[in-house]
Amino acid sequence: MAIKRPDGRKQHELREIKAKIDVVPNADGSAMFAFGKTVAIAAVYGPRQLHPQHMQDPSTGILRVNYDLLSFSVGDRKKPGPSRRSSEISKVTEWALEPALDLKAFPNSVIDVQIYILQADAGTRTAGINAASMALAHAGIPMKDLICSVAIGKNDKELIVDLNKEEEDFKEGEGATDFALAKLANSDAFTLMQMDGKIQPELVKEVLKLAAEASKHIYEAQKKALKEVVEENEK
Repeated sequence: MAIKRPDGRKQHELREIKAKIDVVPNADGSAMFAFGKTVAIAAVYGPRQLHPQHMQDPSTGILRVNYDLLSFSVGDRKKPGPSRRSSEISKVTEWALEPALDLKAFPNSVIDVQIYILQADAGTRTAGINAASMALAHAGIPMKDLICSVAIGKNDKELIVDLNKEEEDFKEGEGATDFALAKLANSDAFTLMQMDGKIQPELVKEVLKLAAEASKHIYEAQKKALKEVVEENEK
């Protein structure tokens, strides 16, 4: 029997995806990615020389991510500035993106990625990762592949794809599980597996399968947006 989700989606259905390139004109690369009402923008600056100098590494560059949930993105006004959660998501996003990049091509350099959540309805870290992946490609950073990210949840007994805020806050029965994943688009390799809540070990294989299937749709949206900006620049 199919479960009923608050917004009418099917059990394994993503929210509406929107993706756009070149949304921050003064950045080296930028993108917007949205899952439904959750909207993330990412801007890439660099590669550029890393300062202070003592942090430079002659064998490689570094990726530096800053994630921030803007004050007006949620109903209850968020206190401006970094928080422990935003610092954690910044670091997690670096880990998710790094396997796609050849940072050794940029010794002594840094690639800065700024991610801002304009509107939040759950799935902010995954939307941010998708936007950042597109922005890095737009900036011309050499990449092995795009990174696709989505959250899989377990709302009571059933696995669901791409939770919204109402589903994320669900506390009935066994409680809600939010499993954020990221993977190389054309590979079986996952670059992020981060879970809030709990899940039976035997369900993990199904979670990975659902994430891989959802990533195909995310990848198509990313590719389409990148292709459109290339075609626009060729006119």
